[in-house]
Amino acid sequence: MILIGQYDSPFVRRVAVALQHHGLAYEHRPWSVWANAESIAQYNPLRRVPVLVMDDGEALVESAAILDALDGLVGPERALLPPSGEARRAGLRVCALATGFADKAVSLLYEHVLRAGDHRSPVWVDRCVTQISETLDLLERERAARGGDFWLGAFSHADIAVACALRFLGEAHPSLFDPARRPALAAHAARCEALPVFAAVVQPLHVAV
Repeated sequence: MILIGQYDSPFVRRVAVALQHHGLAYEHRPWSVWANAESIAQYNPLRRVPVLVMDDGEALVESAAILDALDGLVGPERALLPPSGEARRAGLRVCALATGFADKAVSLLYEHVLRAGDHRSPVWVDRCVTQISETLDLLERERAARGGDFWLGAFSHADIAVACALRFLGEAHPSLFDPARRPALAAHAARCEALPVFAAVVQPLHVAV
């Protein structure tokens, strides 16, 4: 398998963590969506990452779809979410919230990188900040209420998605994540980042367009 994309992307990294967790061998091509856009386009015309090229040449795109395929590959006993039921719905909901605020953090980053101060949209910036902040508030309450080492009791895609999104947010917009204000999320992120599967796939944020 070939994983395309840089580990500073929370979406690429969540796939890489799952691959590490399952012990699935892969080649990593740390292509940038800007500098290597045309190379990525050979596999995904949207020029987005992650892309996971399977051994038979099939190119899987979008992190949730890739992870669903990996769960199918390793089977239900090893999958990081069950194939159906309440736990699956709960995990998918947390993943959607985490990747949702990560996506807003990416949008906010590009608003600052691609637009000079006078050309930025204050309406768009305020909207992104509100969406991120209120989602973090919700996740903080829910994580504090659950307790335990992992979100669903056992290590799952929910843990990975939240931790990867929080690392990206902390590097891209440090003012938007105050660990003292959201201690349950901060503890969750620290617990995950201490795991070898996270430490193996880490890259400081670097944006070059």
